[in-house]
Amino acid sequence: MTHRRRTGSASALLTALAAAVAAVSAWRALRPAFEVPAPGPGNRAEERLQDFRDALYFPIREFLAGGNPYDPAAMFEHWPVRQSFNLYQPYHLYLHLPFARPEYRLGAVTFVLLSLGLLGLLGRLAVHRMREWAPVPVVLGTVVAAALMVSSQVGKAQLYLGQINPLIAVAVAGVLILRRDRPGWATVALAFAWLKPQFGFPLAVLLWCQGFRRVALGGTLAAAAASLPVVVWLVVEGGGIGSFARTITANLTHARGTGYGAVDSPTGERIDFAAVLFRSTGWLAPGAELVTLVAVLAVTAILVRRLNRLADPAAGAVADLLVCVAVVVAVVHQPGDVLIAVPAMAAAAMAWWRRRNGPGGRALGFAVLALAVPFLHLHLVDRVLIPVFGERTAATVDGVAVVACWCALVVSAAVLTRRHAVAVPVPGRPG
Repeated sequence: MTHRRRTGSASALLTALAAAVAAVSAWRALRPAFEVPAPGPGNRAEERLQDFRDALYFPIREFLAGGNPYDPAAMFEHWPVRQSFNLYQPYHLYLHLPFARPEYRLGAVTFVLLSLGLLGLLGRLAVHRMREWAPVPVVLGTVVAAALMVSSQVGKAQLYLGQINPLIAVAVAGVLILRRDRPGWATVALAFAWLKPQFGFPLAVLLWCQGFRRVALGGTLAAAAASLPVVVWLVVEGGGIGSFARTITANLTHARGTGYGAVDSPTGERIDFAAVLFRSTGWLAPGAELVTLVAVLAVTAILVRRLNRLADPAAGAVADLLVCVAVVVAVVHQPGDVLIAVPAMAAAAMAWWRRRNGPGGRALGFAVLALAVPFLHLHLVDRVLIPVFGERTAATVDGVAVVACWCALVVSAAVLTRRHAVAVPVPGRPG
């Protein structure tokens, strides 16, 4: 009894300490939303909440005013934005409508509070995955996971910039957790992951290749159906299909020419394979983005399909993390997008710890460490790297680490599948 009391007291103390750290980190992350000035022509360069401003608040305002937010020229003419509105799913324009109706600061604070809550939920999902390997205390584990995320560079960036990645990360985790036992809910989760097509498309392809075709097709059709009313309205009000198509073409052309979006930008922070290859070597083959997209998805699909046939529980952890990392290296992504891998990363870390001397263990451990780089890449790191190596190197570190993570996971998966060439299929897992 005394031992139990001591254990309970220690757990309560650790939970309180972690909660205090999480509260301090959360407050520091929330401050920009309270302090950000009202947007105007003179402060377009303001970085605080810039994604909330440019990809949510003013695009929805343009839509409510009867305009087409996908038209870069219209957005720059009508609103004090710094970036054009990328090709988010059209249903985004009414899904996040409540945050664009009030005045700017109130909308920003409300949105950041919701994002903070979603990061907490993501921490809970990470604990759920860890409990597949060990009886991790739910409350303590969730608080610690949330504190680590909000204190990390990736987590702070979500709140500082006002990104919608926390919602997508929860959706991706939901797909991977629910796709076998609750395919209906996994379908709904995939529809939310489609909010940004560069997440939804590769994830749907990999689900399809694994045999979860009802989830892949259902989630994709659900996202399309939710977006259809907005598309029809934009086509009718914009002068027809031809005019709408020209707007989409102009949007893509503008995105490919920006310093942060171009694949051959020397100062961009993209972490996908093609962009990292260019910033690392200065060389870019024609059609590199399409080639790397197909290659990454093909290799990942083959290995994940093989992993799903194995009875080894470590195979499932490697497969899920491989899927998440493939999503972000196959097509254009930024460092903060690795947030989607947090629950799968937690499961893979536990699998490595329990099986670190087993097949593929070293490669899996290296993959987890490499994926931790974007989370640890705080401003202090740039202050050390830039004076010595320059901005290009500092901007490339995260991308190199994530690509290296994918390569290590490929090695780990290949070793696992080779060692278990004759395996007993797991019931409920597609072959």
